[in-house]
This record gives sequence, C-alpha cells and structure tokens, in this order.
Amino acid sequence: MTATAIVNSLAVLLILTSLLVVESRRLKVSAYFYSLQSLVLISIFLSLAVINEAEQLYLWSITSLITKVFLVPFILLRAVKATGIVEEEPPLVGTTWSVILAALMVGLAFILVQPFHMLAVLDYKTALAVSLAHFLLGLHCMITRINALKQLLGFCLMENGSHLTLAIMAYNVPELAEIGILTDAVFAVLIMSLIAVKLYKAFGTMDASQLKMLKG
Repeated sequence: MTATAIVNSLAVLLILTSLLVVESRRLKVSAYFYSLQSLVLISIFLSLAVINEAEQLYLWSITSLITKVFLVPFILLRAVKATGIVEEEPPLVGTTWSVILAALMVGLAFILVQPFHMLAVLDYKTALAVSLAHFLLGLHCMITRINALKQLLGFCLMENGSHLTLAIMAYNVPELAEIGILTDAVFAVLIMSLIAVKLYKAFGTMDASQLKMLKG
C-alpha cells in the first residue's frame, strides 16, 4: 500500500468514527469515540508529515494529541458528570433516517471534490472529500440533535474536518497559527460546555430548544 493510500484509508476511517459519534445515544460513549477519531486524525497528520516532509505537522500532532484526544473529551466528560445526564434526548430524526442523511452527505462531499484538479490535492481527493463530509456530518449533528453537548460534539466534528482540510492543503502553515487554531477550538468547547451545564441547572435538561425560554 502506498503512503497516499494509507492517508486516504485513514481518512475513510474518520467517517466511521464520525457516524459512531453522531449515532451513539450515550454521551460518554460519543465523547470517547470523538477521542478515538482525533487519534486517527493525528495518524493522518503524521503520515502527511512524513510524505510531504512537513515538520510543522509534527508539532501540530503533539498539540492535537493534548487538546483533541485528552483535553476536549475531558471537558465533555466533566460536563456529563456535572449534569448526571448519561443519554441524549430523542433526536429530531430516527436512527434510520439519520444514517440515510449521513450517507447522502458523504456522497455529496465526494461529488463536490471531483472538479478539484490542483496538484497539491490530486493524490488526496478521498481525504479531501472526507474532510468536507466531516463538516456536513457535524452540521447534521448540530441540526438534528437537541442535546446541547451532542450539538457541541457536532461542532467538534466540523472542527476536525477543517483541520484535515488545512493539513492536506496548507500543511506549511506556521506552527503558531496551528496552535492558535487549536487553542480557539478548546476555548469554544470549554465555553459551550459551561453553557450546557448552566442550561441544565436552569431547566433540568440539556435540551437546547429550552434556550428560547430566555427570550425577553
């Protein structure tokens, strides 16, 4: 198997972990699957670092390991523990339709990348399609799930997708810019998880639709 085939295969594995994050009803399990997905994402970073001799991606891998594999799941698990809610509220669509919608979005992502003929991404079209699919799957999770923490996981999927796109198309981004992007994401997760806990304390649920009650 060639190096580019390894990257594309790992990228496809990201789709599987995304589906597990979205479809798992238990919040802790979803957080663990997100951690696993981030580990796969880091494997892609390291593969790209070797293939493209991109030293910046080594530092990016280390910061991603700390933030995505450990810190973000830790924040999510703390929020679950603080609320005591172990399972999300029933989503707006059932599992069957949710999987069908996810499959359509993945198919759409692969169609959208077909016109791309840039030399930089020619070998990684599958990985690029997966990165776009991640953005769509994250959006799918945020729209169809009403649990605030599950919506936060949708944001995390979108963020992983954008990181994969950057790693493929702009792996020479300065290290400080990469660390800044990761730090922003961690703060976003921290703030949104605090809002989710406040929501639970105010309404006894993490149903994000309850935020409408705050309208004056």
